[in-house]
Amino acid sequence: MLDRHKISPSLMRSLEVFVAVAETGQMRAGAKLLGLSQPAASQHITALERAFGTALLDRSTRPAQLTYAGARLHGKAQKILDALSDMETELRHVGEQSLTLLRVGIQASIATTLTPSLIELAQRVFNVEDITLHAGQSGNHEHLLRTKQADLAITSNPFLDMDGLERHHLLTERYLLVLPEKYDGPTESLEAIQTRLPLVRFGDTTNAGRQIAQHLRRLRFEPDTVIQADRSSMVTSCVSTGQGFSLLTPTLLIDGLVENMSLQLQELPVSGLSRTLTVVARKEELRGLPAAVAELSKQILAQKIARHMGKIGIRSVELEQSKDLTSG
Repeated sequence: MLDRHKISPSLMRSLEVFVAVAETGQMRAGAKLLGLSQPAASQHITALERAFGTALLDRSTRPAQLTYAGARLHGKAQKILDALSDMETELRHVGEQSLTLLRVGIQASIATTLTPSLIELAQRVFNVEDITLHAGQSGNHEHLLRTKQADLAITSNPFLDMDGLERHHLLTERYLLVLPEKYDGPTESLEAIQTRLPLVRFGDTTNAGRQIAQHLRRLRFEPDTVIQADRSSMVTSCVSTGQGFSLLTPTLLIDGLVENMSLQLQELPVSGLSRTLTVVARKEELRGLPAAVAELSKQILAQKIARHMGKIGIRSVELEQSKDLTSG
């Protein structure tokens, strides 16, 4: 039986590790989400098993599965961590005219573009004292929001299955055909292009990669050769050096074009492939900050797209309550 007098910050950390392992299904993946080594995560799980006097993971299977006790603890541990996070948020805002801490997850492809202006907004307008920024994919943002390690995320997944969130639309953008600058081959179909160049795309571990793969399957297009990467800069660098062609949205292209990578942009010869960026935040915790972040991000991204991609970029993006990317 767990002695309530022995409850400590280390126990809370162990519960946090346990929840991460349970939700990812793997010790290594759970450890990575929290910035721990696999042995360190394993030690936390073992400490919980000693504290509760029962096995939480069935290690005879690969990957390890939750035992009955582990499944029960998973639900209760998540509620405990949520309650602690809610208490922390409430207390740090009581009687305060400022937000003492802001934790933000940003889509990796636009993190460099948005970070300086978002920090200035948070500090100058909302008097935020400490800011923590996480660049990553939408899967990372989901974990950060679910475990209350992020207050706000700028992401390609609106997480409609999660309750208690407010959502602010940024933009919807169509995918473009991205080719090496000096490519002069056929462009009337993906099949024709792949006779000259392999496809370079996001990996299946990313939301964009899965979306592209699913769309290509619907089109019954099976590329002969595929190069996969999990960062937009890696994809664009391969294309710029003539190693393949790709399908990317304007915001996925910003970093590469800012770095003057040699790329040729054309309308995609197939339709129906787009993605939406959204600001997601826990409801009513950040006052007007999420809406302000959405509006500022929209303006910055619109200006970058217009400056570096011109008309083809402007045509590929739809902004909420705005028809002119070059304004503002």
